[in-house]
Amino acid sequence: MNIDTYHTTDIAVVGAGHAGVEAALAAARLGMNTVLFTLSLDAIANLPCNPSIGGTGKGHLVYEIDALGGEMGRAADAVTLQSRTLNVGKGAAVRSKRVQADRRLYHQIIKQTLEKQPNLRIVQAEIVDLITEQEGESRRITGVITKLGEKWSCRAAILCTGTYLGGRVFVGDVNYPSGPDGFLAAAGLTDALQRLGLTLMRFKTGTPARVRRDSIDYSALELQPGETDGLPYCADTDENYLDDLDQIPCHIVYTNAQTHRIIRDNITRSAMYSGAIHGTGPRYCPSIEDKLTRFPDKERHQLFVEPMGRHTEEMYIQGFSTSLPTDVQTAMLHSLDGFENAEIMRYAYAIEYDCIDPTQLRGTLELKSIRGLYGAGQFNGTSGYEEAAAQGLVAGINAVLALRGEDPLLLERSGSYIGTLIDDLVTKGTHEPYRMMTSRSEYRLLLRQDNADLRLTPLGRRVGLIDDARYAAFTERKEQIDREIRRLESTHLSPAAANAYLLPNGESAVPSGVSLADLLRRPALSYGGLAEIDPERPVLSRRVCLTVEVTVKYDGYIKREIAEVERHRKLEVKRLPDDIDYLHLKGLRIEAAQKLDKLRPMTVGQASRISGVNPADISVLLIYLGLK
Repeated sequence: MNIDTYHTTDIAVVGAGHAGVEAALAAARLGMNTVLFTLSLDAIANLPCNPSIGGTGKGHLVYEIDALGGEMGRAADAVTLQSRTLNVGKGAAVRSKRVQADRRLYHQIIKQTLEKQPNLRIVQAEIVDLITEQEGESRRITGVITKLGEKWSCRAAILCTGTYLGGRVFVGDVNYPSGPDGFLAAAGLTDALQRLGLTLMRFKTGTPARVRRDSIDYSALELQPGETDGLPYCADTDENYLDDLDQIPCHIVYTNAQTHRIIRDNITRSAMYSGAIHGTGPRYCPSIEDKLTRFPDKERHQLFVEPMGRHTEEMYIQGFSTSLPTDVQTAMLHSLDGFENAEIMRYAYAIEYDCIDPTQLRGTLELKSIRGLYGAGQFNGTSGYEEAAAQGLVAGINAVLALRGEDPLLLERSGSYIGTLIDDLVTKGTHEPYRMMTSRSEYRLLLRQDNADLRLTPLGRRVGLIDDARYAAFTERKEQIDREIRRLESTHLSPAAANAYLLPNGESAVPSGVSLADLLRRPALSYGGLAEIDPERPVLSRRVCLTVEVTVKYDGYIKREIAEVERHRKLEVKRLPDDIDYLHLKGLRIEAAQKLDKLRPMTVGQASRISGVNPADISVLLIYLGLK
């Protein structure tokens, strides 16, 4: 008797890292029968590198994920060990939240969330092949095959393979097939992707050693306490969630001349410099040997000693990533002040993995050549948990919208960092693991952390991931912000009252009446400080107060950026037909025609950002579309 091994689902998600988690939850919450495949149930939502969520630019992504209805921010709030806001001495646009996360608790919370989610099934299995059928000039995904021979038919699939795809770990002259943290690598899918004609790349990343907590002498380290007034990522989390949290401090230590000598004396034993590693590493998170090579005159490098959780002795040494052999790792660790007797619990390693050239993707994260097949996370050439989660959420949403026959979710650069991330990937590609930074956006004053919900929650509501209660709370917050800004603009003080406040605070006097908003626009004054001359001020949440202050204080700059957005909007919203024959479009230069034919941008705005496409070429496209 033959046993039928063919199963059926709407959407198959391959990989249960941060991209896969968001993709699967979004698809299931939007009503699709979804299966999430993972090499190991114990690797779900693993944090194989930094035990943290957020950081410069990355914190913005977490707020945006939450605003759209994703899960990362909610879980990060629940597992916070320490919270800090980076760049507090700089403008509001670049301030970014970062939390130390309890690594195992994060895995447990996300795993339980997945297990309890209706319409979602989790299966421990390796996907080794894809089933496609010809559909016109392209192909369509119709199923996936596991290593055990099971076939799952599906209407869409999302590949979120992380660093597992063709994974190989390197420590000195030792290397072997492996995924991160000792989990199995995904060995079979690379060949299937190549058979389908996809262009693959080989990237690499790495991680530092984990050190036993009580083997470190903390008296020799700089203390780095957490903040007490930071706001949570998730709009549903109590904004005072840090009040009763017993935050675990981090510490700072520095490399020294002895550390550098040990590394330089053994540099040829590093897998990076011996020629064993061929993948391209992350520019903005280099190994310690790479730092010494790139910055030979720097006398020391800052390292951060971070907890891995409340119930583990493991400590993470951020900035000390390496692929040097174990004896060198021990020697260079012992050269650090306070680490003379430190015990390594897990050795550092580098890992190579396969990913695709992301210019093969549409702005929806669907592959241009295979309908219904999406990519997200490090599979698309990015680095970081937050970048992965953001892409997974968008891919999951768009897979559902496509199956429903509805318009896709296309996030604009001017509206979100997620939109910037995806636009960069699909129009420019990447030759190294892509990392989000605030400097990547030309509209960063508009894309602040504090207004992520104002920008994106209506979109999350439109696609169906924001429920009634959440949307009602959002609407009330938005109305409170608008009312308070109007009140500040319309509330005026007499010169006497204003100057009685200004002069003692070192501010210049005003000759006539002035509004509270005008006072707030003075760089040295704050919304909180003005409370003493503002007796009619309503009681508002800290979230509302922050957005009010930033909106009023930066009003002129914000209006300038909005005007810039409007000037470019015409190009951003003009869709390009999928069937344009660029190679025979009269007036296009050969280079532009070839680039456009290869990348197939979805909008004129995307086309304008492709290297090799100039303003004259854009004019040709606009004439073709009858817009000029």
